[in-house]
Amino acid sequence: MDEKQVSFRSGDLTLEGLFANPGGGGPAAIVCHPHPLYGGSMYNNVVDAILEAMWLAGYATLRFNFRGVGSEGEHDGGPGEVDDALAALAFIRAQPGVRKEGAVMAGYSFGAMVAVSAGYERAEIARIVAVALPLAMADARIPDGASKPVLLVSGDRDSYSPVAGLQTLKSRIGDSARLEIVAGADHFFGGREAELSRAIADALKG
Repeated sequence: MDEKQVSFRSGDLTLEGLFANPGGGGPAAIVCHPHPLYGGSMYNNVVDAILEAMWLAGYATLRFNFRGVGSEGEHDGGPGEVDDALAALAFIRAQPGVRKEGAVMAGYSFGAMVAVSAGYERAEIARIVAVALPLAMADARIPDGASKPVLLVSGDRDSYSPVAGLQTLKSRIGDSARLEIVAGADHFFGGREAELSRAIADALKG
């Protein structure tokens, strides 16, 4: 899929991203990258796998670098990155040929935490996709009575995103949550990217 370089504003900052639209008037998907302080950026194998799944399901996509990662500003530990994700959403929904309804907020690791926080904050986000949500490092911010569809995906060898913790979170969220486990995958999904893409694409179509 051809992606084109774009830039957009998040408050006073200019952020960089890559936008793709497979055509057909599909909805928007934002993909948030892993932790900036551990080398995370939009150029990541898991981000690529999430994008492949979104394209298979007909979504227009925007991956982008959080503040301080090839973009202006400095890492903010979460709140500023949520603002960045919501700014990315506003940008992609304003692009020609992108459906306003049915937007997805997706992310990997730290980006999954951002996606959960941003996803529950805005009504225009129809669905959340959280890959390798790092529950061993921080609690996910799930509002009481949350009913928005959320897909949780992790590897069965991921110590940062343990299956037991995800099962507990799924039970807490209730029927709107779906959990998919990729066999043999750790937190970095090396060699398991295709399985990850299929799991996400199948869930989005289901």
